[in-house]
Amino acid sequence: MTSSREAFMALLGKDLRTELRTMRSLPAMVLFAVTTFIIFRYGLDRTTLSGSLAGGVLWTTLLFAGILGINRIFVSELEEGGFDAIRLAPVDRTVLFTSKVAALFIYLAVLQLIVVPVFAVFFLPDWSALGPLVAVLIGANLGFSVLGTLISSMAVNSRARDLLVPLLLLPLVVPLMIAATAASAGLFDAAGPDYDGFGTWLLVVGLYDGIFLLVGYAVFDFLLED
Repeated sequence: MTSSREAFMALLGKDLRTELRTMRSLPAMVLFAVTTFIIFRYGLDRTTLSGSLAGGVLWTTLLFAGILGINRIFVSELEEGGFDAIRLAPVDRTVLFTSKVAALFIYLAVLQLIVVPVFAVFFLPDWSALGPLVAVLIGANLGFSVLGTLISSMAVNSRARDLLVPLLLLPLVVPLMIAATAASAGLFDAAGPDYDGFGTWLLVVGLYDGIFLLVGYAVFDFLLED
């Protein structure tokens, strides 16, 4: 019998190799984010942003770029019979859930590794906030990956999944985006990073992550059956 760890690594490796071969998600996500920053840069006609405005621009862009990846996270399973294979395999079905969460988390991390420095070049005179921002990015990525995987698993069989994913995802991700933006706003303060409330908002992000991780483990098996 294949262990859950071996199955997880096999599924994650398959997704990453597929993305490296096809480049069907990451380039689109990066192009969207960079283009959006350019639009904000010249549309707002400002060379610097600070506070909640900077946080709002960053997280709004990352949110909509991430949706492009969510739309395709289960497409390979649908097209290549992956759902049937995992149903027949002698492993816990939540392995597919955790592998997709990990794959989406990696996609988001690579996206941010490229576009957050672009954001800093366009809008931030002081880059000292980027260090603590990493904690917010990691927490938000986890919650976004878990929720995105759940939503994508429900929408993948629909012909209107490109429309259904945003309709289901956006209302549920609002608390995470509010917490991430609020945690980032102080870091982007014009007078220098302000950590007042930073820890509280980071805890909110962590609570959100924990809730949806538990929900994901509880319901994914039923979603796979459907």
